[in-house]
Amino acid sequence: MDRLIYLLPCPNCGNHAHRHHILDRQLTRTQCPVCDYLLVTCTRTGKVVEAYAPGIAAR
Repeated sequence: MDRLIYLLPCPNCGNHAHRHHILDRQLTRTQCPVCDYLLVTCTRTGKVVEAYAPGIAAR
């Protein structure tokens, strides 16, 4: 499985999060080990596949 991994600030808590570009599945997964933030999106359509952000209220 080909993937690229980047470090970036977590949009939920500001600590270091990891962004994985999973090329063969056309997914991007951003996760934070500190606050348990998770966002999985389709790189082709941009649609959210899965999301979990503790402390952020759903609209």
